[in-house]
Amino acid sequence: MHFFPALEEGRLIRRYKRFLADIETVHGELLTIHCPNTGSMLNCMAEGARVWFSRSSDPKRKLPGTWEIGETPQGRLACINTARANALVEEALRAGVISELKGFTGLKREVAYGVENSRIDFRLDYDQGSAWVEVKSVTLGFDGTNVAAFPDAVTLRGAKHLRELACLAREGVRAVQLYCVNLSGIEAVRPAQEIDPVYAAALRDAVAAGVEVLAYGVTLTSEQMWVDRALPVLLELDPDALLVLPAV
Repeated sequence: MHFFPALEEGRLIRRYKRFLADIETVHGELLTIHCPNTGSMLNCMAEGARVWFSRSSDPKRKLPGTWEIGETPQGRLACINTARANALVEEALRAGVISELKGFTGLKREVAYGVENSRIDFRLDYDQGSAWVEVKSVTLGFDGTNVAAFPDAVTLRGAKHLRELACLAREGVRAVQLYCVNLSGIEAVRPAQEIDPVYAAALRDAVAAGVEVLAYGVTLTSEQMWVDRALPVLLELDPDALLVLPAV
């Protein structure tokens, strides 16, 4: 995925009201831009850190730009725009990068399903049946470890999606939870038990029901980003033990 037009660089002044961010561009321009991230962005931003944003030429827009990438307190790059995750995954699916999901004959997005009135991110059709794929964007990293975690805040919606996937799996339908790791320097993913124990339990229950759990890493630059590698998912891990892992 190439950024076109090219992203512009600035420095973060502050993020507030969830969807707003004040920045100063490298040319000294002060702007308020859209922050397209509903999460807490824990460990994902710092005042004064570098940011990259896309500028809009649409005169009807209230804000002149969108925050796309940020530099984390650990010096990593994180994709702030959570809407990019599904586009990245679709690009990777069509290119055959996600080996576990290759060979589909049809792809549909935002398909209604489930007993809790949900929408799946992707339904992939194969000759032998369909695979239902839920995508989550991962941006939570920590000092002293190359293991990222999800979620960065309590997510009732995320737990709901896992229950829906588990129901499909119990019925013999292929169900997949796919973590798109939009954070550089990461080598594995785990549930953030210390932030949302309900979600972590729901993930373990989903796996027990037959849900496949995949994670793929993303390479990020200010020019482009792409899914490029499979990562392990660590379902059972003491968060304190992560500090012994080498940082990247």
